[in-house]
Amino acid sequence: MRKTILLVEDNPDDAELTRIALEDGGILNTVVWVKDGAEALDYLRGTGLYEGRDPGQTPEMVLLDLKMPKVDGLEVLRQIRADPYTKLLPVVILTTSREETDRLNGYALGANSYICKPVDFDRFAHAVQQLKLYWLVLNEPPPPSSVR
Repeated sequence: MRKTILLVEDNPDDAELTRIALEDGGILNTVVWVKDGAEALDYLRGTGLYEGRDPGQTPEMVLLDLKMPKVDGLEVLRQIRADPYTKLLPVVILTTSREETDRLNGYALGANSYICKPVDFDRFAHAVQQLKLYWLVLNEPPPPSSVR
């Protein structure tokens, strides 16, 4: 069974570009797109719109924007790291923010990587290829039994 990638992105255009870049990069994982931080937390916990989803079935990775309505990306990251089901989940911040405080806070809260979205699609597609190579091919995630 293919594991999912959780894409947390409030901008539909950026979400579509990310989806296209993933597809063009040969990433065959199912991409679940949520539009804000509150929806991301509902997905991960199996609550709200995702009531009944098994929270023990974590995604392969989370691509997390920072500047979002309802619950911002840093708070989502804080809550991911506080939850026993998701505390070891790879989280890649994928944002337009080049603010040093965002980068520092992201890493302080346990982000695995921080990537600024390139404006140019070709550069963005290349960045996604690197994500695929590292996080989905080379990286060895913790065994499922260590997550609980």
